[in-house]
Amino acid sequence: MALAGPSSALLSSSSSACLRRLNPLLLSAACRRPAGGQRRAARRFCAAIASEADVFTSPEVAKSFDFTNEERIYKWWESQGFFKPNFDRGGDPFVIPMPPPNVTGSLHMGHAMFVTLEDIMVRYFRMKGRPALWIPGTDHAGIATQLVVEKMLAAEGVKRTDLTREEFTKKVWEWKEKYGGTITNQIRRLGASCDWSRERFTLDEQLSRAVIEAFVRLHDKGLIYQGSYLVNWSPNLQTAVSDLEVEYSEEPGNLYFIKYRVAGGTRDDFLTIATTRPETLFGDVAIAVNPEDKRYAQYVGRLAIVPLTCGRHVPIIADRYVDPEFGTGVLKISPGHDHNDYHIARKLGLPILNVMNKDGTLNDVAGLYSGMDRFEAREKLWSDLVETNLAVKKEPYTLRVPRSQRGGEVIEPLISKQWFVTMEPLAEKALRAVENGQLTILPERFEKIYNHWLTNIKDWCISRQLWWGHRIPVWYIVGKKCEEDYIVARTEEEALTKAQEKYGKSVEIYQDPDVLDTWFSSALWPFSTLGWPNLSKDDYKHFYPSTVLETGHDILFFWVARMVMMGIEFTGSVPFSYVYLHGLIRDSEGRKMSKTLGNVIDPLDTIKDYGTDALRFTLSLGTAGQDLNLSTERLTSNKAFTNKLWNAGKFLLQNLPDRSDVSAWDALLANKFDTEASLQELPLPECWVVTGLHGLIDKVSTSYDKFFFGDAAREIYDFFWGDFADWYIEASKTRLYHSADKLAAARAQSVLLYVFENILKLLHPFMPFVTEELWQAFPYRKQALMVTPWPTTDLPKDLRSIKRFQNLQALIRGIRNVRAEYTVEPAKRISASVVATADVLEYVSKEKQVLALLSKLDVQNVHFTESAPGDANQSVHIVADEGLEAYLPLADMVDVSEEVKRLSKRLSKMQSEYDALMARLNSQSFVEKAPEEIVRGVREKASEAEEKISLTKNRLAFLQSTVST
Repeated sequence: MALAGPSSALLSSSSSACLRRLNPLLLSAACRRPAGGQRRAARRFCAAIASEADVFTSPEVAKSFDFTNEERIYKWWESQGFFKPNFDRGGDPFVIPMPPPNVTGSLHMGHAMFVTLEDIMVRYFRMKGRPALWIPGTDHAGIATQLVVEKMLAAEGVKRTDLTREEFTKKVWEWKEKYGGTITNQIRRLGASCDWSRERFTLDEQLSRAVIEAFVRLHDKGLIYQGSYLVNWSPNLQTAVSDLEVEYSEEPGNLYFIKYRVAGGTRDDFLTIATTRPETLFGDVAIAVNPEDKRYAQYVGRLAIVPLTCGRHVPIIADRYVDPEFGTGVLKISPGHDHNDYHIARKLGLPILNVMNKDGTLNDVAGLYSGMDRFEAREKLWSDLVETNLAVKKEPYTLRVPRSQRGGEVIEPLISKQWFVTMEPLAEKALRAVENGQLTILPERFEKIYNHWLTNIKDWCISRQLWWGHRIPVWYIVGKKCEEDYIVARTEEEALTKAQEKYGKSVEIYQDPDVLDTWFSSALWPFSTLGWPNLSKDDYKHFYPSTVLETGHDILFFWVARMVMMGIEFTGSVPFSYVYLHGLIRDSEGRKMSKTLGNVIDPLDTIKDYGTDALRFTLSLGTAGQDLNLSTERLTSNKAFTNKLWNAGKFLLQNLPDRSDVSAWDALLANKFDTEASLQELPLPECWVVTGLHGLIDKVSTSYDKFFFGDAAREIYDFFWGDFADWYIEASKTRLYHSADKLAAARAQSVLLYVFENILKLLHPFMPFVTEELWQAFPYRKQALMVTPWPTTDLPKDLRSIKRFQNLQALIRGIRNVRAEYTVEPAKRISASVVATADVLEYVSKEKQVLALLSKLDVQNVHFTESAPGDANQSVHIVADEGLEAYLPLADMVDVSEEVKRLSKRLSKMQSEYDALMARLNSQSFVEKAPEEIVRGVREKASEAEEKISLTKNRLAFLQSTVST
């Protein structure tokens, strides 16, 4: 391990004696570099670009990266204007509209996911030289915000209805000004590099104009209409709500079996209906059975009597929708209170009866039950059915209950007069956009869901009975029926002018009290935020259409598809080229996070404990469209990754020239290794790591371009930790602490800096804070890391060096494994004979010091030869690769006689354990009576024990043979 292994003391301000003890390759004191403490005193610096701001902290003076520095770094980035699009380097703009979180919101892991992924995208393309714009903003969240303010007023003893609409709206705006910035400040904490000077709010004047314009244009085309249809109704909120605002939960309930007598029949002629909502029977308009159900064929075409309705008759009909296996196979059709029944009724031309008031009480259609709460009526009705012998039975049943996402009350399907958008003609264009390749959905499998939804689309209910939101731009004529006489206009003045032209100067008008669905304004977000409908706005001309829309897959239809439809309708263009969908974040056991389960992980608490970078890196490792299980183990691991980066930076800073040595730094920074010649001049470890870096740049850039962020993160992680830290940093110590060859030391310094700088660039979009802090710690930074050009791709690679260094690694690993097997003391240096072909020896022997340091060999007793040594039969033989072997004398590693005794004793114990296991397996009683998993476990243990015994016997035989020799 480069930074945590036996020589980790080299990364701290160790004394000279400690350095000499840990590194046998150090020469005299005169050849050693200054001690760490002296170097820190001489080289305490920040980058010139930020020195006056006192923003950054160097690893030379800080033991680890301080998470509290993140906010300071973020403010510095913002103050420098780095978040704004820069056209200096040309290129097509890269634009992401941020999914606007609710203004009432508080940061949760869903926010953390989208901020992380979108910031990765925008930081990458910014470094690639494209003018990058990430447009932030918040949604006015009609229902959620109105609820919050109503609760606040209730605490003061005030009801919303005690105020005028204008007074209440003023209270909401006051609340928004005071608390509305909470979520955006929390998003900043995640490192979001969006252009806050362009922050938008869906009720901003400009966006409100866009909403009104969209409504007017759609209405003028005949795509908006008013009508009474079945909607999701919230009795508590007194408004229609969207499907997305309805959450279904499984709850215990009952299935009620009720007799419906057949009109004109005997006492035995009745149909038994199973229902979970008996209170809706007052709205029954038919009884349905499956046409192939022979049990009820005789009753089809006759009439049934609805219980407790004073003899109201309804037809008995046949329809294939009815499931003969559910309940009794007989279905009551109540189209005014069930979505499926509603569609059946419309298909068959059945009437629709509404038995419910808007507050959830039963209306006059329910007769004696009028005025009763729906749940109270259910209990009373069942009691009366029992009393009249019309109740058959009641069984416990698990219900799928629709509840309001905001208020928690049970949602009621209810016929209500609302405004709707005709969606089919809009959906056709959105379908063609994907079909023609104008829009790409990632992952591709979600195209099927997108196509299914748009192919089966229903008209969109866009009105809400709230006071907070965009008021519907419709005015009615006093004294006229609303359905017949209304005016659609952009302003009240325009509406009055139109009304006067039609009805005379004395006409009076009043505006529709409803507001538009929040999703209506959100559907315009990609272009309303850029100035539409004013097409002359610079932002609209430069940045529309945008590039990527990133969001959760759960709102593909509710938001994404609607944006596509509205974008094509109003601008003639698909609003973005790509849709990137992320999954949900679940707990470590794969469960959805909820307060009920107590498994919610707070992002701000996580940042405090693990740092923003560790959280972002963890979230980025997911796969597009798939849910991610988040655990503290993952966060802990990636916090360790942050520390590993920091310690690597510390190591470099302690082993690079002093800041004052300008010529040395000029030479270091001049080495780019971007030509075949410069690469060929490097020794094997340096050539290998630079070649690996160049390959990494290509792979990671491709992964970024394809939005394979998890792949990019893992590739960088593996290269930094596995290749650079664990192998090259360790190998470089043979150059850095062997000052007899100053050229080798300078070359290693150049490679260390070159590779580490590029790793920071590649990693910056994932972990912006620690990478910027490390970048600024090195002298002569011309610009901030976040605006530094992305590494060049297609740089030269020496593939031969990859194979050669892999051979060297295999040899080192083989020696390490033998040391571990024979329990050689860590500090003990052993001898070795390396046997190989001439061409292999030629490059392996040049790295004798690397081999000795990383394998803990006695450098003076490492020999290279083309044939086996004379003491081969008393040595452990290692085959690293074809044409590369090594012999390690046993006498150097262990006291053979003592090792024979130790292994003999161990073998005896292992044999006893094995015999005990086999005795259990040979017992017929055990095998037949013990649980299958217990027996299987014993067999596995016996197999493992047998294998260990075999290995121990072989080693013991080998040792005994060397003793006899």
